Amino acid sequence: MSVPSDPGATAAASSPGEAASSPEESASSPGEAASSPEESVRRTLARYCMLCDDGRFVEWAELFTEDTRFHVMGATQLGRRATRAFIEAGQPPEQRGRHLTGATLVLVHGDRARAWSDFIFVDRRGAVLSSGRYHDELDLGADGVWRFSLREIVFTGAAPELAQPLPG
Repeated sequence: MSVPSDPGATAAASSPGEAASSPEESASSPGEAASSPEESVRRTLARYCMLCDDGRFVEWAELFTEDTRFHVMGATQLGRRATRAFIEAGQPPEQRGRHLTGATLVLVHGDRARAWSDFIFVDRRGAVLSSGRYHDELDLGADGVWRFSLREIVFTGAAPELAQPLPG
């Protein structure tokens, strides 16, 4: 599913020093309304990193639609269950580090959004192991939570295979 590039879409980019939410917070936390759809999308993006890094894969999997596509290294996992199994196998405790994102661009059009975020992954010693860009498509659920319908991880020097490239 692609989200049309629309001049009427709302766009926002993150700024240096922007605070990330804790993994426990979501766009639909009781008593807390997100300031904008873009901020709600950013919370999903932040929770992806934090929950994965903490090994909280049950909660992490809830960030994806049931029919999600998760594409990395030429392979696509189809569905939430397959995506969770893939990441659990690839992120055992001894290999976890920190996923750090920045330079995020979010375009929201109704109940769909696209986002692009540059990332680095550092190991427990702080060594950078990989870098690239996340290419995301998200859908707004009936519960008010933005979920990934597509996440494509594109490593530095590669081009996206499924997702739309960053708009000009």
